Amino acid sequence: MNAALRQRLAPARRGCGGLTVRVASEPCVLRCSGALWIPAHRTLIASDLHLEKGSAFAARGQMLPPYDSPATLAKLEAEVEALDPATVVLLGDSFHDRRAVERLGETEHARLTRLAEGRRWVWLEGNHDLEALAGALDRLTGEVVTTLEVGALRLIHEPQPGAPPGEVAGHLHPAARVAAHGRGVRRPCFVTDGQRIVLPAFGVFTGGLDVRDPAIAGLFSGPPLVAALGRDKVHALDWGNIR
Repeated sequence: MNAALRQRLAPARRGCGGLTVRVASEPCVLRCSGALWIPAHRTLIASDLHLEKGSAFAARGQMLPPYDSPATLAKLEAEVEALDPATVVLLGDSFHDRRAVERLGETEHARLTRLAEGRRWVWLEGNHDLEALAGALDRLTGEVVTTLEVGALRLIHEPQPGAPPGEVAGHLHPAARVAAHGRGVRRPCFVTDGQRIVLPAFGVFTGGLDVRDPAIAGLFSGPPLVAALGRDKVHALDWGNIR
């Protein structure tokens, strides 16, 4: 990490294994789960849950294990329990397709309702779940928005070309391939230059796009920080060491 980027981000290790960085001067914690925590506003952000992706594939004859939604919600429950956020923002593509809310089991609906109790719960629209959210407000707790401002940050699902400082986005599912234990390992990651940040996908059945792909790398004017998710630590990676 070059000196200018380090000064802008002011990275610091957290006791939880996460990494604190500054985005548009707003302190943000990159959590091991792939969620983003904004402590000054007690706001938890998770992007691209893609709930009911397994059942969508099953409907097309590809029999994936039908456990993605319960496993993803368990991750979210753990974050809410650990942080007790005042606001939770699901940053788009929370559901995999327009009928995903209908396929979601009653147990999972109840879990979402319990999670939303006593806090602001925000569904931010994504490209996958635009229709799902529009047609399911009677079944879902919370509000639906297209963008949201949190302090100096502007939350949106899909990164926008030429966006001003403070953009927090998902959509691209960034992932980095790094060397570990003598072999290459591909891990979801955060990508930030201190002006904007792209979150990894939070869902357990989501793939990843290489951070060197122009769709991601082209968002940044210089080499950004890549923060890969480990089992119990977020690892800051040098751009030059990413394969």
